Amino acid sequence: MSPPVVLEARGIVKRFGGLTALGDVSFDLRPGEVHALCGENGAGKSTLIKLLSGVHPHGSYQGQILIDGRPAEFRSTRDAERAGVAIIHQELALFPEMSVGENLFLGALPRRRGRIDWDRVYADAAATLAECGIALDPAARVGDLGVGQQQLVEIARAVARRPRVLVLDEPTAALAQHEIVTLLELVRRLRDRGVACVFISHKLDEVFAIADRITVLRDGVAQGTLVATRTDAGEVIRRMVGRRIEDYYPRRTREPGHTLFAVRDLEVVGPDGAARGLHGIGFEVRAGEVLGVGGLMGAGRTELLMHLVGLWGTRRSGVVELDGRPLAADSPRAALREGLALVTEDRKRFGLVLQQGVAFNVSLSSLGPLRRGLLVDRDREVKSAMETVDALRIRAQGLEQPVGTLSGGNQQKVVLGKVLLTAPKVLLLDEPTRGIDVGAKLEVYELINRLTAEGRAIVLVSSELGELVGMSDRIVMLCEGRVGGVFGRGEATQERLLAAAMGRLDRAA
Repeated sequence: MSPPVVLEARGIVKRFGGLTALGDVSFDLRPGEVHALCGENGAGKSTLIKLLSGVHPHGSYQGQILIDGRPAEFRSTRDAERAGVAIIHQELALFPEMSVGENLFLGALPRRRGRIDWDRVYADAAATLAECGIALDPAARVGDLGVGQQQLVEIARAVARRPRVLVLDEPTAALAQHEIVTLLELVRRLRDRGVACVFISHKLDEVFAIADRITVLRDGVAQGTLVATRTDAGEVIRRMVGRRIEDYYPRRTREPGHTLFAVRDLEVVGPDGAARGLHGIGFEVRAGEVLGVGGLMGAGRTELLMHLVGLWGTRRSGVVELDGRPLAADSPRAALREGLALVTEDRKRFGLVLQQGVAFNVSLSSLGPLRRGLLVDRDREVKSAMETVDALRIRAQGLEQPVGTLSGGNQQKVVLGKVLLTAPKVLLLDEPTRGIDVGAKLEVYELINRLTAEGRAIVLVSSELGELVGMSDRIVMLCEGRVGGVFGRGEATQERLLAAAMGRLDRAA
């Protein structure tokens, strides 16, 4: 006897004009199951969940959606909510000026004698938060919470509506590690209560930690549903991108050239003058080489890169050299002039002007060569941007499309394109693949190969140990602002790297 199905999408076809976003996709969800959806950006995941939650109404697609085996015709998100389907999107939909309790029950605030019963609002909110294992004050203002805490409030709000189906779209993208642990535990608790969960994430370690089944989409077509305990990341990646796991970190090594970038005995005090800083940091990077930099959160990885381009801390001692000459960059602009460029980990905050177009963003750091007199030569700007778009295979509707509407992978390629137009000798890449899908990651890796083949040097900061091992020629692990260990390409294992990051390398096998 086949297990019961609470929700099913059967033979779904969804088109936007001449573009087929979903082609004959079928998908089912069982009570008390976590069913992961995996695929590259543009594979059809978001389109599918928008159908399941009523964002794309009945009649705008072919095929059927069924609830408990009966056809459902969702014409709005409210219809889906009435059927017990709740969705948590990547972009938070909270009201920052309101309290946690108000956000949890907005639209359904309990009343007494015609007035809002505030005692009950906060009592019910406290009960819901406790049920979810979330330690927050129901009266706290949401705008005063961190992004991770706000994400947990968003989930608690959905739980308060007692859904039968909960869809989580990249719920951990903005969370710290301890918040991810809390969220995954909450999802497990909901599963144990019989709630059916759809879990979308680019992070395959999370998928395998939480999912019972995995459905893979590629180019709008389902590539099959796998039982999580009977498959592995290699098979999921192969179905997502049509490549083997062996091709996932395609680092092509070659004999490196001369030392292009060197840091010696760097001592830096943080902006607040506190003990947190950098102590005795030293490394070299040769032409054509990738130096990986890892460490636990707070180890000083991002602070190191930001200091090197003049954005963080005060140097007490130490020397930084670029191509054999002392580098005294006190700003990103000065660093760019010397041939040192930083790709920030927070592209939306520091790397892009989201409301502006692709051409505007790509040319933003190299306007000098594009000027004619006091004005930017628009023809040269467009030509330069088009060459960058073609070289990096940036998928956009045109050069004027606002970058805020692009996928995460394409946004990251715009940031990289902007930096590459400055012709840097050394690139500092801070989490260059964070928040992008597997296919986009592979394109970033291939770009790294091309840049090192041209003789450039790259410092790659990553919190993914597999990425460090797979894409680095040498690795420096930081521990509390100090070097915890240095590894050659054949010496690094994930266990040894983690031991170095924890200051316990002498105890590692």
